[in-house]
Amino acid sequence: MNFEELNLNRQLLNAIEEAGYTEPTEIQWKAIPQILAGHDIIGVAQTGTGKTAAYALPILMKIKYAQGQNPRAVIFGPTRELVMQIETAMKQFAKYTDLRIVALYGGIGTKVQKEQLEKGVDIIVATPGRFLDLYLDEVFVLKEVKTLILDEADKMMDMGFMPQLRKLLEVIPRKRQNLLFSATMSERVERLTEEFLEYPMKIEVTPQATPATLISQKLFKVPNFKTKIHLLEYLIRKDESVTRAIIFVRTKKSADDIYKFINRKTTNTCRIIHANKDQNSRINAMDDFKDGSIKILVATDVASRGIDVREVSHVINFDVPIIYDDYIHRIGRTGRANHTGVAITFATEAEMYHIEKIEKIIRMQIPEEEIPSEVELTETPFEESQEYARELDFYKKKEDPTYKGAFHEKKRDIKPDQKTSSYKPNKDAKTKAFKDKMNPKKSKPTKPKPPKKPKL
Repeated sequence: MNFEELNLNRQLLNAIEEAGYTEPTEIQWKAIPQILAGHDIIGVAQTGTGKTAAYALPILMKIKYAQGQNPRAVIFGPTRELVMQIETAMKQFAKYTDLRIVALYGGIGTKVQKEQLEKGVDIIVATPGRFLDLYLDEVFVLKEVKTLILDEADKMMDMGFMPQLRKLLEVIPRKRQNLLFSATMSERVERLTEEFLEYPMKIEVTPQATPATLISQKLFKVPNFKTKIHLLEYLIRKDESVTRAIIFVRTKKSADDIYKFINRKTTNTCRIIHANKDQNSRINAMDDFKDGSIKILVATDVASRGIDVREVSHVINFDVPIIYDDYIHRIGRTGRANHTGVAITFATEAEMYHIEKIEKIIRMQIPEEEIPSEVELTETPFEESQEYARELDFYKKKEDPTYKGAFHEKKRDIKPDQKTSSYKPNKDAKTKAFKDKMNPKKSKPTKPKPPKKPKL
């Protein structure tokens, strides 16, 4: 099938051809006709399979031309980076139309965004928080909205956007078309979609949480943090196949530390993205990575969804994600647009607990590799090993409240014929003795007794 068979207009077909797309992907040729027919859709497909175009093209086809002042379609995404990427794709496809597309996201002031909206808008792409702020400021009205799209719907629900979305759903016209797209769609999310989807058609190109077949996965079991650092240094300095890599970590502090480490070892080849970085810094880091100015991007899971950078050779999970669906989205940053890619994961003993859960979700075992002999294996400090044991206990107890781990409190065995009270210390007596010791009472001088009067 080609794009002309999808009944798209000539303006869109010209833009598609200019963008270099020749054939629709499976999710595109299955979803586009159903969206054009007006169905509510739940679309599930692997990352890098063209989900954005699957909903963007039919929406642009239905809206056709600029009209009025207020939006007729609203697209929500969970992160600023994803919203900006959707905006870029929409404008690329709408190149030969007069449609007005505006992106709304936090991290920058609202002045410019308000000015854009006041000029008139047909399609809004937004994060829920900034969209709600501007709606409450009465910058636009929603009475003309005919289509609502949630991109990475599961992540928005996991990130706590549901209260904001529910508020917005109360003011968006009920008679509308709803579209949800993601690489993963849990049962919990499907139950939540029942609130605002009417008889949805589910289009599942691949089973949920299936990694792309062009991605080669590897697992390195490492004893401690220092060994992780040594292995990372080996990969980025000695492995010539690592031409462009994204390193994912769990926390902002880890991202900062690894970014500094890489820049000490190499010369200006690394940038960093996490939630504490201002918008300009994040945009510049992504632009430098896309155009090849830098080789390595260090990021938290803020960059795990929807970031479309072609020819990423490697994704390195320095830390194993504890939200297991994020593993699919992380490794999906490589192996995009029919390119091959490698996803490498470092896992300590405590993190192997999460690896087992991830393997159940993706329905395969991640192949384990031997750590290269050139990598220094360091001994795990006692404090670090204790921290791993506590972390493992925490997750196992969370899963099974009856679980007793390495750090559970041991109770003394009491024989049936003995009273419990005999094993309890007399706390009152001990407390009194302690207070007496700390605050000794000053002895009062005793008055001499008067002599007894002699009897007459």
